[in-house]
Amino acid sequence: MRPTGAMHLGHYHGALKNWIKMQSEEPCLFFVADWHALTTHYDETDSIEKSTWDMLVDWLAAGVDPSQATLFIQSQVPEVAELTLLLGMTTPLGWLERVPTYKDQIEKLAHKDLTNYGFLGYPLLMAADILLYRANMVPVGEDQIPHIEMTREIARRFNNLYGREPGFEEKAQEAVKKLGGKRAKLYNELRTDFQQNGNAAALEKAKAMLDDAQNLSMIDRERLFGYLEGSRKLILAEPKALLTEASRLTGLDGQKMSKSYGNSIALREDKDVLQKKIRTMQTDPARVRRTDAGDPDRCPVWQLHQVYSSDDVQQWVVKGCKSAGIGCIECKQPVYEAILKEQEPMHERAQPYLDEPSLVRAIVADGCDVARKFAQETMRDVREAMGIHYG
Repeated sequence: MRPTGAMHLGHYHGALKNWIKMQSEEPCLFFVADWHALTTHYDETDSIEKSTWDMLVDWLAAGVDPSQATLFIQSQVPEVAELTLLLGMTTPLGWLERVPTYKDQIEKLAHKDLTNYGFLGYPLLMAADILLYRANMVPVGEDQIPHIEMTREIARRFNNLYGREPGFEEKAQEAVKKLGGKRAKLYNELRTDFQQNGNAAALEKAKAMLDDAQNLSMIDRERLFGYLEGSRKLILAEPKALLTEASRLTGLDGQKMSKSYGNSIALREDKDVLQKKIRTMQTDPARVRRTDAGDPDRCPVWQLHQVYSSDDVQQWVVKGCKSAGIGCIECKQPVYEAILKEQEPMHERAQPYLDEPSLVRAIVADGCDVARKFAQETMRDVREAMGIHYG
């Protein structure tokens, strides 16, 4: 996530809840993308550092667990800049210019001068963020799928250019033996089925088997991925998009919740501020007087009820609104109480880090160490493949 401002409940329901679920299922790396913030906020850097630490506290408050996931700051792993530079040597300019969000963002941010390389090249930086850690899955919404596909194309092009390894086939065959008798036999059968018959299902089955193999080194795993499809080593692993359920949370005015719209509720909102924001929320404009009947479908408060309220409460709202049996203040109270209840444990989890900021810094320092080990291993292979490894 980019540290461009305080986190709000839209971030929690749109992404963080998925992160919290995934961290107990897969080894996850979560980082604050401070360099990405510079692609559009290069002239507004005063708040980046504070926003970075605030964001990390928000993650911890929401339930991201540093004992299960790796938390770090993008710029503290300088290898990502090196990989971005090297990927830029092989990525065609046309690929960057046709990224769907490129022209869209230029139009949306017309008040900014985005005619800089950083903005044009941000898909390369994003690709490096993924490929550097050899991520196999990237949690994204549908609008980000083109970025993941482009990352796959960048990795594929790099592997085709530089995946020539002396004695590759012999090394791959030795790696097959490490799978064990049954798996080695199945791997060879699936490889033959794909290469001779073009059976795409066999290829996917073999890749899934390699993903599950626990006794392979990273190098051997990538040799076997490459050996499946041809005779080249896969230096950079091609990631897949992991489509996540993204709840679109309505803001105080009925639009999508966004700090830039001034309609957001902070992830750790002050209790009195929260109450004031809910009480002054827009409602159905047709309900001018308390005795006027309303329509929940025209009311932003109803959209929050659909996220926060039980079926019984929602039925009470629909009946009471349409019959004017309840007023708007009454209708808002359960939403306020539900958000307050959701945020109470967040405040509790955040407090130790607010009292002792060095705790957050220690978590990040450990996370950066873990991330750098991944990064250094990848860059060793990248430099070697490109002929610039002077060891």
